[in-house]
Amino acid sequence: MKQLDIQTTYLTTPQRASFLTRLVPSIRFYCRFIAIVIRASRLARRGIYNDQEWITSSFNVFRQLERIGVCFHISGIEHLRDLEGPCVIIGNHMSLMESVVLPVIIGPIKAITFIVKESLLTYPVFRHIMRSRNPIAVTRINPKHDLQTVMKEGVDRLQRGISVIVFPQTTRSPSFDPEQMSSIGVKLAKKAGVPIIPLALRTSSWKNGKIIKDFGKIDVSEVVRFSFGESLRVQGKGGEEHQKVTEFIEGKLKEWETG
Repeated sequence: MKQLDIQTTYLTTPQRASFLTRLVPSIRFYCRFIAIVIRASRLARRGIYNDQEWITSSFNVFRQLERIGVCFHISGIEHLRDLEGPCVIIGNHMSLMESVVLPVIIGPIKAITFIVKESLLTYPVFRHIMRSRNPIAVTRINPKHDLQTVMKEGVDRLQRGISVIVFPQTTRSPSFDPEQMSSIGVKLAKKAGVPIIPLALRTSSWKNGKIIKDFGKIDVSEVVRFSFGESLRVQGKGGEEHQKVTEFIEGKLKEWETG
């Protein structure tokens, strides 16, 4: 199984891209990305797209991004490694990038799944991959129904030892607004009796597309960052823990802007 060697931190080793890649990095990446997705979809349709294959696909995408010049900086992995059992990982959401590279970052340490929009389960090609990962699908239309779904299915996954990744912003955005962060992840962690791991990320290198939202320009000049925080145990109603998660994300984003 292909995977990254990350003990606590990871920093991309700069490499010289070819002239053609430097000229049209996004085109070079998407050609390879589509090939990776098609292969994964074929395996998923055959029912053999397991956790190891998912990590391998994610690794291949990660490496292709590095090859066109994207630099990754990942920190706080020790907080995942030191934590026994499953957890709820709560992060901000900027682009498609986090969804496709987090499996190779977290997957070798903990089994994972995502809370996703129900529409992704009908997305061409991707639907086979998404369904094989047994995600928790929400409508984003009926909050009450979505909460019931997350509580029921989320607890089920966590009891089976599968950590749950949730991006509780109401919309995916390159900017961060704490007011858009729902407390659904904290509520799930409390109900399941598992800890929370905050996740701050900056993946604005992968821009939104003008025609297809998920397929925009890849800006290799922007460093991609992921930072995992210390685990939190929900006490009381969870308001304090929710605040700590948003403060961690907001603090890291400000640090990266000035650093």
